[in-house]
Amino acid sequence: MTPVHAPVFLPDPDATDRLARSLAPHLGAGDVLLLQGQIGAGKTQFARALIRALTRPDEDVPSPTFTLVQVYDAPGFEIWHADLYRLTHPDEAIELGLLDAFETALCLVEWPERLAGDQPKQALTLQFSLSGEGRTVAFRSGDPRWASRLEGLPDV
Repeated sequence: MTPVHAPVFLPDPDATDRLARSLAPHLGAGDVLLLQGQIGAGKTQFARALIRALTRPDEDVPSPTFTLVQVYDAPGFEIWHADLYRLTHPDEAIELGLLDAFETALCLVEWPERLAGDQPKQALTLQFSLSGEGRTVAFRSGDPRWASRLEGLPDV
């Protein structure tokens, strides 16, 4: 995977929300965002803000830690928010229907390393890391088309 956009520093949760809102218009059905990073790095904060940007600002967005997947209706497509932390084998993602959703929905996947070799090649990986008092997000993909899709991403 190669970088497809410059890393972004997020000094606070509001900046994470702004990044999600600015990315939302660039996304649709068939897009997969792999959200990587340690616990507390901002993955769920980002996913909530992105889902609300594509649905309603007051959308209830619980963490899918125990349900594994939450599905939301956006105009024209579904959004699948998955937290794979509790999976013990990649085959469990198949049982959830996640691999099929990669083709038809916008998928936000926390702990994507649990997919092993089933990570979609066209996915955009957002690597969240703690950085001083804030967070840094790096953008990588094996699909070079993401670079042009993210070209107009404004600063947060």
